[in-house]
Amino acid sequence: MTVAALASQDILKPHLEIDGGEKLSGELRVSGAKNSALVLMTASLLTEDPLTLRNVPPLTDIGGMTEILSSLGVKVQRSGEVVRLHADQMTGAEPPYELVNGLRASFFAIGPLLARMGHARVPLPGGCRIGARPVVEHIRGLKALGAVVNVEHGIIAASIPGREQRLKGAEIVLDCPSVGATETILMAAALARGTSVISNAAQEPEVQDLANLLIAMGANISGAGGPTITVEGVDQLKGCDYMVIPDRIEAGTFLLAAAITRSKLRVAPVIPEHLSAVLQKLRDCGCKLDIDQEGITITPGEIRGIDITTQPFPGFPTDLQAPFMALLATAQGTSVITEKIYENRMQHVAELQRMGASIRVQSNTAVVEGVSALSGAPVNGTDLRASAAMVLAALVATGKSQVSGLDHLDRGYADIEAKLGRVGAKLIRRTP
Repeated sequence: MTVAALASQDILKPHLEIDGGEKLSGELRVSGAKNSALVLMTASLLTEDPLTLRNVPPLTDIGGMTEILSSLGVKVQRSGEVVRLHADQMTGAEPPYELVNGLRASFFAIGPLLARMGHARVPLPGGCRIGARPVVEHIRGLKALGAVVNVEHGIIAASIPGREQRLKGAEIVLDCPSVGATETILMAAALARGTSVISNAAQEPEVQDLANLLIAMGANISGAGGPTITVEGVDQLKGCDYMVIPDRIEAGTFLLAAAITRSKLRVAPVIPEHLSAVLQKLRDCGCKLDIDQEGITITPGEIRGIDITTQPFPGFPTDLQAPFMALLATAQGTSVITEKIYENRMQHVAELQRMGASIRVQSNTAVVEGVSALSGAPVNGTDLRASAAMVLAALVATGKSQVSGLDHLDRGYADIEAKLGRVGAKLIRRTP
């Protein structure tokens, strides 16, 4: 298929039409963290009491998790950014395949279901196609806690043997600091008998947020946010009212929107410690940052090329690799970006090249030669963060761009066109 044919095909999809070159000003508001909220919702399965979550972003993924939990008998009420969940009358321990297939976070239900019900059958998860994200670590952790786990016909079946049907504390050393595995084991261990120690645990803010929720529910957890987490199992957990942390990836994306358009902007609310590596790279490439109690004001200078390597937290997050590449495509000099988390996360390069970016890719490394200007074009976001990168590039490109792949974008950015429109961007959603 020719480039022209591909372009016309993209325009026929729902897309954002963006007029580039506009300066931005004002304040961009950051929603609650998607990757926290999804997991916190599954924690409702651990208690018979009502659980209220606040600052939950209105995203398609949140809607998907609502459907999954509802299919298990959880009563879910959504009102704006407040979600109330009540799992007092569970009707099943096997979410349907058609709901789970499109949402990777649905797999987080397996730990709470197992701990609460004594058994679970969860289809292998779907989500963005950015590389292998195996659930081997999750399974190893659940087995260490005493579960019998089998994988058959694309479904993971787990059960707790014996009359008591209760998991038992264990020492678990993760081969890699997987966020998902750490969270799965953390929820399962909260109701296990005895002490569990998770070594080489993920240190991401979302893990800390889950631990803080579980503690508010009555769990006994220490060390979350560090490489070793200790969990003293309790007999039961209670409900609570809990505020989800701000989304650090959305905050980072908005800071990059300011940088790529060379615009002074305030981004809030932000927890700066959650973005330390990103903030340092923004300073390195020529941005001035003023941090106050609630947010960050960014004033871009002359943007220079820098090198970035993605790493687990507290290193540079893989979820901001594509958006930062869009910025560096407009920088002076050469940048080298190395992706060390996912092996298939350079699909946005071809789309940036369609806008005039000069990027060479070898294996998991991209060499970016900054150009003086990007030009508007029809482009497609191939995953959630690639879609965000396309939006950023379109904001600074000369002329009009059409960014498709909105099904991905809507999974992680709540009402992004309205937010960007309020600070001066010219963009509109087209649904043919």
